[in-house]
Amino acid sequence: MKKKIAVFTTGWGGEILSQFLTGMQQALEKDNTDIFLFLCYPTYVDTMANKKGEMNIFSLPDLHDFDGVVIFGSGLDYKDRIDSIIKRSKEAGIPVIMQGARRDGISYVGSDNYVATLSMCEHLCDEHGVRKITFFAGTTDSLDSELRLNAVKDYLKEHGRSDDLLEVFYTNWENASATKRVNEICSQGEELPDVFICANDGLAMETCITLNNNGIDVPGDVLVCGYDFLDDSQIFDPSIASVDQCFTEMGAAAGRLWKELRNGAEPGSSEIIACRFIPGESCNCADFRNSDKMRRRVGREAFSKRAMTTYFNRKLNLIDSTILSCLTYVDFKKNLCRLLTENHDYEGDSFHILLEPNFGLSIYDPNIKLGTKGYGKHMEIIYSTENGLRYKNDTFLSKDLIPGFTEDPDKNHLYVFLPLHEADEAYGYVIFKDCMDKVENHFLHTYQSRMGLVFDKFRHALSLDLINKRLLDLMRRDSLTNVNNRMAYEDKEKYLQSQINADTGIRFGIAMFDVNSLKLINDSLGHDAGDDYLIRACRLICRVFKHSPVYRIGGDEFIAVLTGDDYDDREELRKELSEQMSVYSNNLPLPDDYVSIACGISVFEPETDMSAQDVVKRADEEMYRIKAAMKGTAVSSKKK
Repeated sequence: MKKKIAVFTTGWGGEILSQFLTGMQQALEKDNTDIFLFLCYPTYVDTMANKKGEMNIFSLPDLHDFDGVVIFGSGLDYKDRIDSIIKRSKEAGIPVIMQGARRDGISYVGSDNYVATLSMCEHLCDEHGVRKITFFAGTTDSLDSELRLNAVKDYLKEHGRSDDLLEVFYTNWENASATKRVNEICSQGEELPDVFICANDGLAMETCITLNNNGIDVPGDVLVCGYDFLDDSQIFDPSIASVDQCFTEMGAAAGRLWKELRNGAEPGSSEIIACRFIPGESCNCADFRNSDKMRRRVGREAFSKRAMTTYFNRKLNLIDSTILSCLTYVDFKKNLCRLLTENHDYEGDSFHILLEPNFGLSIYDPNIKLGTKGYGKHMEIIYSTENGLRYKNDTFLSKDLIPGFTEDPDKNHLYVFLPLHEADEAYGYVIFKDCMDKVENHFLHTYQSRMGLVFDKFRHALSLDLINKRLLDLMRRDSLTNVNNRMAYEDKEKYLQSQINADTGIRFGIAMFDVNSLKLINDSLGHDAGDDYLIRACRLICRVFKHSPVYRIGGDEFIAVLTGDDYDDREELRKELSEQMSVYSNNLPLPDDYVSIACGISVFEPETDMSAQDVVKRADEEMYRIKAAMKGTAVSSKKK
């Protein structure tokens, strides 16, 4: 049986993540193992609700179904989430490997940032005479960032120069924070360092841009260094002096370590990959590497990339217009599915969109809330193809993760899962397959965020439209009997269905009522008398089933939803109703207080019922059997 490894991280470091995953795939090439990547894009400046909605995707997999877990710590810097994943992995009895951050008793792969940073400091001081240093750090709980910072401190301390560290500024990995701090230094006339050492290449490039905007030349006036040796930093002007952390080699080490753990190695082992400091133009080493050659290559590729970006944006705009033009949820599903069926070049032949079953119901009833923790037992399929084959069913068990999934014995694959949500409310998730380039170039983030945004716009726009229509055109109260009307009942049924979908353990019953002899009274005494008779019959139903909402759903038909005491006492209440009724008669004259009602009751059976309609159907059938018996005629399955 094929093995499965779950990888958890965020996608902001797309280039280094793709390198790491490539290394894993290379190490596992002959081991018949698929990688399932659970990916999201939270930021430190997001609201707590949005972070929760993004990282909810981590709760999707049941780790008992996996053979190992890898946490890519260079992208995932949220301690509580890491601890939760480790706890679930231990409960499932599968090995865990951490990259970029350590936990006691957990196997670890990382890179030797410390030695590489010492090499960076030695180069800067010996080759360029650097004295004063400013360090732009990531977060206080980032192992990589703190290790690099400590290496700088230790180097300066060893050389008796601890005071040369002018400032340590924590950016929380936000480029905008670096921009703000550099602007403050320049506008307030603070002392410039000889070098800004930045905890990653993104911060380094942003620092260069902001210095330049303030009239300060890099490397003429100040040097800048970074980490990660990204492609973008290599073609940047000036090319960034950086530390190559060798993420491909780290990924390969993670793959090897997983195999060792599978073969009985003790948890807690580690493998450290040596890093390399590579000087560049930003530290005034223009001749150290040929950045111009890479720039020319990127220049040649610019046209095709621009064309691809144009087509991609057109596709996203087409998705927007298709969804936002829909007037109903049914149209939304049908039109989006048709669009993706006709054109899924970017998505590929293995692509899936799965939504919470309450997503559609919440459009029509604002009281129906979407879940904020995990995903529903069943997911609604909006679009699903696996290896070009359409998945035929409308629903899917979320624990199985991928509709139509079959193991490929001949080739390993990468599956990527991304959340769809609004704040902390889970809409569903999307799945891509074998999309390493899309991981690297942030295609997935653009696609996911646009899809989530347009789903949210559609949901709220349609909800508002429906509310307005109901305020203008519909009343929820039956004008004759003053009980709820059919529209109110339909809303109630949607709510019941949402509870069934969410598997809340709801207990309810349905009581169906048909008022006997209404036509006889209308024909003989007139419709005013018929109306009085309906009011009298309704009062009896409400008096007996006093803890249940009662609805008039037709001329002589009523329905009650039984919960609580009325659910528990339903048979006694049916008997009480029968005792307070008149004896059925079809002969005139009828007594002034005559009331005759046929009543059928059914309860929700969670093991067999998939919908509230299943319960209604049984109650309706029983009610007509009783009505036929009251009339002394044969039971008929058809309504009169």
